[in-house]
Amino acid sequence: MKIGMCMYLWTTRIGPEHASVLHDIKATGFDGIEVPIFEGTPLEYAEVGRLLDGIGLARTATSAISYPQLNLISPDPTERAAGVDRMKWALECCAAVGADTLCGPLHSTLGHFSGEAPTAAEFERSIESQTRIGEEAARHAVTVALEAVNRFECYLVNTMDALCDHVRRIDHPNIRAMYDTFHANIEEADPADALTRNADVIAHIHISENDRGVPGRGHVRWPEFYAALAGTGYDQWLTIESFGRGLPDLAAATKVWREFAESSEAVYRDGYAHISRSLEHAGLAGDR
Repeated sequence: MKIGMCMYLWTTRIGPEHASVLHDIKATGFDGIEVPIFEGTPLEYAEVGRLLDGIGLARTATSAISYPQLNLISPDPTERAAGVDRMKWALECCAAVGADTLCGPLHSTLGHFSGEAPTAAEFERSIESQTRIGEEAARHAVTVALEAVNRFECYLVNTMDALCDHVRRIDHPNIRAMYDTFHANIEEADPADALTRNADVIAHIHISENDRGVPGRGHVRWPEFYAALAGTGYDQWLTIESFGRGLPDLAAATKVWREFAESSEAVYRDGYAHISRSLEHAGLAGDR
């Protein structure tokens, strides 16, 4: 098991100016970080990779599709093709930074709604798009971990059952699922059971409190989550995802209208301690 910290708390584009916080993340005990991929070139991400290598931080990557013109489930084949091209760019950047996992709601446009429930045709178009993306991901030796997102941000897949059934239909080894405790807290009747019954396709996990703040300070049922985790055999990343007000565009996209913690240091230092304690109590500390 590896513990990571998503850099959304500070930036959507890592550079040398983040070296200080990256060193402190490493000193806190984290195994690695999650690199946002929204802009830039593969050469620039290769530079970020060298920066992280020097600090001793492993990495995963994260992204989202923000524009309807790139919608992977659109009835317009031009828009779907543009979305696939955008994913090809993201996968190239992911490989350049040295990450083998790219996660996020990479099945449809975040915050874009049809006004109706998802249709069979949309799922079929998704299978077509994701199959093409999966082939590109395989070429880069990257796993795409699709995320179930709550009903206020997405309409295609809100629950782990919906997501994982869809991933099974896509049936590509490089297209898997991600479990996020924040979204599960909203959408799942039994979040722990949703994790257990879909463990066969879950390749990545985000640790996020119900208010997006410091893990362990809210009402997510952490003992149940870690007990379920212990029974799955999962041994990949547990990555903290939290947001703040420092990045106005990201704050607006994630509906962050207030600060959730007294400092960013509290999020990652207290969050790391919470995960470490929880793993120990669940008998998983030896997997570290």
